[in-house]
Amino acid sequence: MAHELIDLLWRDHSAAPQGGARGPRAKVTTSEAVDAAIGLADAENLNAVTVRRLAADLGISTMAVYTHVGSRDDLLVLMIDAVHARQPRPPYGSELWQERVWQIAEADLALYAAHCWLLDVTDQRSSLGPGTIAKYDHELHAFDGTGLSDIDRDAALTFVADFVRASAQAHRPDPHAADTAEVWLAWNQRLAGYLGDSYPLAQQVGAAAGAAMNAAYSPDHAWAFGLERVLDALTALIRTERRRPIDG
Repeated sequence: MAHELIDLLWRDHSAAPQGGARGPRAKVTTSEAVDAAIGLADAENLNAVTVRRLAADLGISTMAVYTHVGSRDDLLVLMIDAVHARQPRPPYGSELWQERVWQIAEADLALYAAHCWLLDVTDQRSSLGPGTIAKYDHELHAFDGTGLSDIDRDAALTFVADFVRASAQAHRPDPHAADTAEVWLAWNQRLAGYLGDSYPLAQQVGAAAGAAMNAAYSPDHAWAFGLERVLDALTALIRTERRRPIDG
């Protein structure tokens, strides 16, 4: 019988409940099943991760998989926490909070690039896992010395994380990207002929942006511009916090 999800998340902790000694040893471990599921999602997509497919890849029965993960939804939570646990967390190399925040933003963007399926699953239960908590604790320290309250520190990190997730979606590999670039170049003059004098501001700004990015949209440009604005907003918040009088 499978343990509850909280116990599966903390299965390597000394306080986690252990299975009985009776019966044959399982052919695979829970961690091996989770690793196989991550590999499948990375190689194909999240839709490929089914209990039946996972069982076939592992050479065990579907019922045996359920003894390890409980349900497919639980499996997804275990996968999220596992990739969070393995994300590199090097020491911060700067005393400036802005550079530390940029560092965690870049790290999270790289995590999404390595595991695009993370963009397709959201389950708040993953926040209960050791890998996710370790990631959260590390990223909170990016705001050390800012004077933010605990609540504002959490909100600031969420603000950054939401921006990174949206940007990661824009950076997601597009199978039509090459075709889009060619179409942009080939159709630019023809589009101008259709528009004529209509929408002059859209034409002016679109032409300037298109020339700068050589495309209708550049995720890299949007990333740099957007993250700078995120830092600007947080700078304003931190300045306000530092000016606030201390009670007592």
